[in-house]
Amino acid sequence: MMKVFSKTQKIGEIAAVFPKATDIFMEYAIDFCCGGDRTLEVVVKEQNINEKELLSRLNDAYTAFDKLAGEDKDWRAATSAELIDFIVNRHHSFMREELPVAEKLLNKILRVHYVENGQVLSKLHKLFSSLKSEIEEHLIKEEELLFPLMKKYENNPTAEVKEDILKVMNETENEHDKAGDILKEMRKITNGYQVPESGCSSFARTYDKLKAIESDLFQHIHLENNILFQKIK
Repeated sequence: MMKVFSKTQKIGEIAAVFPKATDIFMEYAIDFCCGGDRTLEVVVKEQNINEKELLSRLNDAYTAFDKLAGEDKDWRAATSAELIDFIVNRHHSFMREELPVAEKLLNKILRVHYVENGQVLSKLHKLFSSLKSEIEEHLIKEEELLFPLMKKYENNPTAEVKEDILKVMNETENEHDKAGDILKEMRKITNGYQVPESGCSSFARTYDKLKAIESDLFQHIHLENNILFQKIK
């Protein structure tokens, strides 16, 4: 086994070096986006995870990793403009397509299953509404303000533009933290999106959509916090 990763490395650093590590982190419910600045050693202690097992899985997966796979591009070597375009085309587009679909599904199961699951679904509905509002405004702020500033700075790196970027970036990171907290609460109240026995196919589909949104947003935040923003700091 090739030992690439160690317990002293930060979660975000591991995810940046090895994008497929995020799949493993998701299995262990490890926050690799907003919590990417923590070391693996700290995380395993906080969440009572088997450190040896996790490191073994990460290193085994890296050994089998095909560096030439297109989906596993090393974004640390890309320009800011290239990464920004990828984030907008992949992750922003995904959110704009999937959020309205998930909202309709959630409204449907809230109405149909309110009697037996109303307490959980009501909380979930409020949390999702808050998340959707946060994300929609967040995407606009990035596309209309932050990303143009970052592209401008890449072409002409002045202190004035950098100061403007850092101000907006700080706001953006706080928004990432807020979205991450909402996602964690959504997962908590649904027991990891476990469909109840009374749940129908629409219930299962709704939870699948919410899990997909969670996964995509974590990837999105990871690319920004741990790679894109590090190009400026």
